[in-house]
Amino acid sequence: MDKISLHKAISTALQILSQNAINAANQAHDTATNKESVAENKYDTFGLEASYLAHGQAKRVEECRHDLELFSAINVTDFNQQDAINLGALVQVDSDKCSKQYLFLSPSAGGVGLRVDNREITLITPSSPLGKALLGCYVGDEILVQGTCYEVISVI
Repeated sequence: MDKISLHKAISTALQILSQNAINAANQAHDTATNKESVAENKYDTFGLEASYLAHGQAKRVEECRHDLELFSAINVTDFNQQDAINLGALVQVDSDKCSKQYLFLSPSAGGVGLRVDNREITLITPSSPLGKALLGCYVGDEILVQGTCYEVISVI
């Protein structure tokens, strides 16, 4: 798998997530500031709820921007089978509970999934239990995370 193409695909996915968050924030803001959102009586909380939603969506936009900035700052590096796993590594693992998985160790946006070259890839961060356990591992290592045994099959 070409790491430059993978990096571009992940960047594109994060940009789409960011744009979706911006669209949702704009829609929530429009709803919160709409004249129909003004409370008609003390029990009418629609406007208040819409403003809370708009605030939450605005925070999500900032998180998405931050994720994209952090991801864009990592160097595209090819790892070989003798290298220790670190940020930017695409790791293939096999576990006792599910089939082979491709995990990209990212500084942000943990949990984001995408399909590249007919492979499902999930971003994980070093702050996740699996990401933390994988840091510094090598091909052939086995790790136990929350009751699941993972074997490192390859590192790209």
